[in-house]
Amino acid sequence: MRSLVQLLEAHDLTVDSKFKKQLEKAIKHLETKDKVLLLATSNRGAYTAKEFNDKAKSTRIGEVIQERLGAHKCTLVDVSKLKIYSCEGNVSSNQGNHCGTRDCKIKDPAKNPSGHLRCWASYNNPDDELWKITTPLFESQAVVFLGSIRWGQANAIYQKLIERLDWIENRHTTLGERNIVKDIETGFIFLGQNWNGAEVVKTQKKVHEFSGFKPVAELYLNWQYTDDVYDESKDSYKDAINALDNIFESKPLL
Repeated sequence: MRSLVQLLEAHDLTVDSKFKKQLEKAIKHLETKDKVLLLATSNRGAYTAKEFNDKAKSTRIGEVIQERLGAHKCTLVDVSKLKIYSCEGNVSSNQGNHCGTRDCKIKDPAKNPSGHLRCWASYNNPDDELWKITTPLFESQAVVFLGSIRWGQANAIYQKLIERLDWIENRHTTLGERNIVKDIETGFIFLGQNWNGAEVVKTQKKVHEFSGFKPVAELYLNWQYTDDVYDESKDSYKDAINALDNIFESKPLL
């Protein structure tokens, strides 16, 4: 089995010693699980991806983790490539809270083998692909979200996804049913340039706990190039590319 350093180098990634140790600890924890789901939520435009062979750093890290664990026990889903509709906000509609009620259960067994998927946005939009996330989610012992910090918050793709999972929490808090994710561990590995990354990680850990998951401290990581929130210079972004902290050859950091 190749070491973490060898895997990172194979994916054109180098990391600082602190982050490397944190990542190693996270992977060792995930190695104790039989089934792990990685959800990559950062993105690249089609032109950039094609012309410059560019890929988000967090997605690269997901590939490293998957290679280390093995594809037979670790599934990596690129959420940015799925058609995910926005949350309909049924928690606070003028009909009252009817998010995740039994009448919006997806009846297609191919899309809902567990029988747990009950989301109005999926019900009202047959081409919605949330099922490609929830199917492996309910089969996994651990799920780790990966992505980028943008404008001091988790990126928009992650935010859309976590809102679309609101029915999971609503079932056991408002509807009084059992918690269907109480045994699923969670993690959150997000990378940023200069602002608020550590706070975002803390907030999302609380969100996952409130949703009913089992957050594991070793799986919540943040890497940020600089703590100077006003450093928006071109040189800073170029330096971040070349820094020993976390680089991917000469591609933009996020």
